[in-house]
Amino acid sequence: MLAGVPEPHAMTISTVDAQGAPRARVLIVKAIDEDGWHFAASSVSQKGRDLSSHPVAALTFHWPAVVRQVRVVGTVVDDGAQASAADFLGRPIGSRAMALTLRQSQPLADAAEIDAELDKAHRKLADNPELTPVEWVSYSVRPTQVEFWQGSPDRKHLRLSYQRTDDGWERTRLWP
Repeated sequence: MLAGVPEPHAMTISTVDAQGAPRARVLIVKAIDEDGWHFAASSVSQKGRDLSSHPVAALTFHWPAVVRQVRVVGTVVDDGAQASAADFLGRPIGSRAMALTLRQSQPLADAAEIDAELDKAHRKLADNPELTPVEWVSYSVRPTQVEFWQGSPDRKHLRLSYQRTDDGWERTRLWP
């Protein structure tokens, strides 16, 4: 994506929970295509619950090494079972095992619980290598607005905003 930028595919995804409180976390964008910006998560995780109650999100890519940022705002849709399974099965075994525990962000009373749950998950995967939890969802953000920001030492930063219209995209240059 960007030469010399560590983890250029890392993005901050911002959602709102059922009570309207904002939440943000860093995820990996898996693909960008005409359908949107794709990522995957458990539907029972906090972000999955947020997206279930409010299917909108803002994505922020920040690359300080090249003084650039991209912001994306849009509606979030489920890419479907086939895309979700393909994403899950394409992940490393350790990632799949952790996802199978379905325990992300839950309180952890004893660190030994992690090992026990992971052992169970690894056994499930050994018995059924194609196992894909129904809770694993590939999502896409269908953009309604995209903004590109290029920093400048003289503070005359270049900001270009693209707003989706019925006819395509409308471009507006914004004040820094």
